[in-house]
Amino acid sequence: MRSERIWGFWQYTWVNVGLAIATWAFLQGAAVAYYVGVREAIASIVVGYAVSILLVSLAPVLPCAKYGIEQFILLRSVFGTNGARVVMVAVSTIFAAAWAAVLAIMLGHGVVNLLNRVFGTSMGHAGPAVTVAAMVAIVVAWAILARGPVSVERVSAVVAPVLIVVLVGMVVIILTRTPWSTISELPSLGQEPDRRTNFMLAIELGIAGGFAWWPNLGNLARLSTGPRAAFWPNWLGVFLASVLAAVVGVLAALSLQSTEPTDWMIPLGGVVLGSIALVAIGLANLTAILSQGYGSMVALRSGGGRFFKALPWPVMGLAILGPAAVLVCFPATVYDNYGRFLSWGAIVVAPLCGVQIVDYFVLRRTRIDVRELYRPVGESVYGYWGGVNVMAFVAVVAGALTYSSLLHPIDYVPSALFVYTTASVPSFLVAASVHYVLARWVSRPLGMGGYPVITREPAGRDR
Repeated sequence: MRSERIWGFWQYTWVNVGLAIATWAFLQGAAVAYYVGVREAIASIVVGYAVSILLVSLAPVLPCAKYGIEQFILLRSVFGTNGARVVMVAVSTIFAAAWAAVLAIMLGHGVVNLLNRVFGTSMGHAGPAVTVAAMVAIVVAWAILARGPVSVERVSAVVAPVLIVVLVGMVVIILTRTPWSTISELPSLGQEPDRRTNFMLAIELGIAGGFAWWPNLGNLARLSTGPRAAFWPNWLGVFLASVLAAVVGVLAALSLQSTEPTDWMIPLGGVVLGSIALVAIGLANLTAILSQGYGSMVALRSGGGRFFKALPWPVMGLAILGPAAVLVCFPATVYDNYGRFLSWGAIVVAPLCGVQIVDYFVLRRTRIDVRELYRPVGESVYGYWGGVNVMAFVAVVAGALTYSSLLHPIDYVPSALFVYTTASVPSFLVAASVHYVLARWVSRPLGMGGYPVITREPAGRDR
């Protein structure tokens, strides 16, 4: 309802800034710095994020903001009631738990670095201290989430401005210590000889990094005052903030010759300023866990069936953050596979975006029957075949196979065609095309999905 839309333009922007400026953005920059130098890195980050943020902003953000419905309720129109539940469990809960674990482990790295510097200890990044600190972060996130979305906004509104100051300070210190002329000539941290392949891998990292926000942005956008207040804050909050943070990550990684973001702060700012920066980054990770957790909790409650609807809000938080608490017990395994984790996310989300955008904007002409989304499977026009739209899943599988043929998601080895296409963009296009064809020539003729019927009427008449 309109009275329940608590985030205007700037409130939602701050929420997105708090989500975007986290250590994962620094880690994104460090990952890009492994493949390319500064100039190529900046270009690849801008291009990669622009592609994926645009697609995510179109769907699910715009329809969720327009109708005020949860993201995975919206997916019932695409995948059917039961099919949307499968997508929700596979994407929202699993990915949210994994991201929460990554963020909490990064926070643990920062705590360990700070303790080592202040007390002269030598704790490692894979030791029990990291696990303990990460576990504390998850417990704090759960305590805040138990109070609802207003707490998420309040924490983000405090942390986001502080993080902007930290980023600006890092840029000033880096360029003061190492002139731009020197940084711009530094080679990438890796030793790969093919610059074209490296550049496209860097772009793919940016695209995959932007797609990582897909499971949550729609659920957050429904709390905004309207589509315009939801769309543009994604560019000011998620795009600009994450690009800035990732570029700072590139500069720091190349100038300090280190891919570990939490190792940068004290060498750059000294013990005092570096410690303050580590605290701010830790709080940023906390806000990102909150945003991820809230979106996934809404998804479970709205689409997880009667069991999840009956659970109290604090128990819902345990359903999401409980698996993350298990993952932080293995910090090295989770943290060292960041690039592969992004790839496994993109292999699913890129085709999902393709299917959803074509379904909403092309096939349905931006019109959803909200009442039908909540009707029983046997009565709803979105019932499909037993509550599952097989055709949409076929399209997603086709897109995923396209992705894996261009970039292997396990060993991260690209094909020869990858250097001209990336993997996410063809995956998106293939899934969108397959879904359009199957919906137009199979689902709609069979009366499945409630798609508007195209009739050949004289000009001036529109059904």
